[in-house]
Amino acid sequence: MDNALSESLSLPKVIFGTSGLGNLYQAVPFEEKKEIVHQCLLHSEGKPVFDSAGKYGAGLSLEVLGACLSALNVLPQDILISNKLGWLRTEMLGPEPTFEKGVWVDIQHDAVQKISYDGILECFEQGNMLLGNYHAQLVSVHDPDEYLATASTETHEKKLYQDILEAYRALAELKKEGKVLAIGVGSKDWKVIRRIAADVPLDWVMIANSLTVISHPQELLDFIADLASKNIQVINSAVFNGGFLTGGDYFNYQLVDRSSSGGKALYEWRDRFFDLCSRFNIKPAEACVDFGLHIPGVGSIAMNTTRPQKVKVNIAMAKGQIPAAFWQAMKTEGLINSYR
Repeated sequence: MDNALSESLSLPKVIFGTSGLGNLYQAVPFEEKKEIVHQCLLHSEGKPVFDSAGKYGAGLSLEVLGACLSALNVLPQDILISNKLGWLRTEMLGPEPTFEKGVWVDIQHDAVQKISYDGILECFEQGNMLLGNYHAQLVSVHDPDEYLATASTETHEKKLYQDILEAYRALAELKKEGKVLAIGVGSKDWKVIRRIAADVPLDWVMIANSLTVISHPQELLDFIADLASKNIQVINSAVFNGGFLTGGDYFNYQLVDRSSSGGKALYEWRDRFFDLCSRFNIKPAEACVDFGLHIPGVGSIAMNTTRPQKVKVNIAMAKGQIPAAFWQAMKTEGLINSYR
């Protein structure tokens, strides 16, 4: 595996997620979105990196990001854009989008998953068209775990996995032709990332929702360390588990039913976590960021916000230090595994 690019690819500690630009949970006015992007540009340490996807608002995130950057007169060479590919904007045929219902607000298009050699190229071209004057330099296959989960039989699953490998063949050609800088993968199921990493030369991986203060199995920590040993850059995303760990009602983008056994357990863990944070005068978000960023092998953390004033706060959290006594208390009370 050639990781020369991985060694030279410099990513800042904080990568700016753009799902909020695609109206995740709420619709934000364009001027406010532009100010969010402006704050990212002002406060990024190193070249700003924006992470987007055709799935975010059915391409709205890409469209708005390009419009904001253009309005701010940003030169294409002064930023890096990651586009996680695999979802293609389509016409809205019903009253609401057919993907991730209840998650995206006030969007005008639908999206379909297209993972194949031709499908991923179509997503790449559409993504660059939506970005306008800009283009994606970091590309990946988005949600391969969800794609594989649609399999009806073992034979069907093997066919779907072959589609994923064909999508990566297309991305490898884009990289060879100099149209992109680096290839990665973004997935909520880290075991699918591990499977792909065994078959595909990757420069980076983005692990979403599964490497957080509430969930960090040892097997995953070992995998992260292995990736780092191969100079594959690791980006930890969604360290708040979709906002639940900081007080939201959604866990990994699913509304939590407090009356269910699983929902009750989540709320009980969060109540104890919040109580401990209060005792140490630590904000839950600060603990989540510190934990997610300082796992051995993790180089960057991806964070998203719908409020401009939070950008500087998020970057400051990545530079903050949590007292060791807090983590010792977290372990003592059984809220985390003893990795630290």
